[in-house]
Amino acid sequence: MQVGPGDEVIVPPYTFVATINVVLLLHALPIFVDTDRATFQIDANKIEAAITERTRAIIPVHLGGNVADLDTILAVAKKHTLPVVEDACQSHLAEWRGKPAGSHGDTGCFSFQVTKNLSSGEGGALTTNREDLMGRAYSFHTNGRPWKGAGGFSYVHGGNNVRMTEFQGALLREQLTRLDAQSRVREENAAHLTQRLQAIPGLRPAEQYEGCTRNAYHLYMFRYDPQAFSGLSRDRFLEALRAEGVPCSSGYSPLNEQPFLKDALYSRGSLQVYGKERIDQYFEAALPENNALCGEGVWFTQPMFLGPRSDMDDIANAIEKIHENAQALVA
Repeated sequence: MQVGPGDEVIVPPYTFVATINVVLLLHALPIFVDTDRATFQIDANKIEAAITERTRAIIPVHLGGNVADLDTILAVAKKHTLPVVEDACQSHLAEWRGKPAGSHGDTGCFSFQVTKNLSSGEGGALTTNREDLMGRAYSFHTNGRPWKGAGGFSYVHGGNNVRMTEFQGALLREQLTRLDAQSRVREENAAHLTQRLQAIPGLRPAEQYEGCTRNAYHLYMFRYDPQAFSGLSRDRFLEALRAEGVPCSSGYSPLNEQPFLKDALYSRGSLQVYGKERIDQYFEAALPENNALCGEGVWFTQPMFLGPRSDMDDIANAIEKIHENAQALVA
């Protein structure tokens, strides 16, 4: 799997910036495929239309602990002989048809950044069953030294020093003893909260595909409709929710509209590779579903789901209170 200048990699627009930064660092183009608003995941049914002769890989993101539609993604990838890099950075212990997220594609990647369900402050892991990719990844992460054979000061690839420290490893190993139990608590609490929120007009909890047999709930996400709350804007809804003692967030803004992306792709180097006409066309692409989602999404973070079930009732009760008093909040 080689990706470089002139190549394209398919990515979702509803994700953390690191997903596209890895593409830009290779001087390739991140090609955004619109979002499935119901699940907050990449719309797998739109991937094939985005594939060109320059496409080199697909990076689906299993956002928030949920899992993207891997049946469709893997079938399209196989048809076009494209590798799949699963971004499972938010989905430790999530499953697709009983098999862990991150183990279906050519490689999977996980984050151990401080907010994650399994954390060492920073860092991450790559998983693969392919020995060639394992060797290349090992070499890259240790300054280009070979995975097997001579060590010392011999180098077989370009690389960097991104090795995990022993201290970080110790933190992670200890957390592994409780990871599954904590994940089960999140799942049970999320199921109860979903039941409560589905009874409130104007709220649509994120759905799961039939193949998602386990959701890790790094994030609990739902869509908010102001019309069901007497026209109360999402910003005012979030303010009211925080005033009730419930931490919340509006989630991602459109990644394809971030100013840094234009700076990167209209740079001298990118223009030499792709030409101005290609970059102009790139920024004309419309992502209407993702734009709509960025205006209606609401997030709760994973630590909120490690408490008792009564915490979920407190959240639902706060939202019910806001719904009942929405007209006064609008005034």
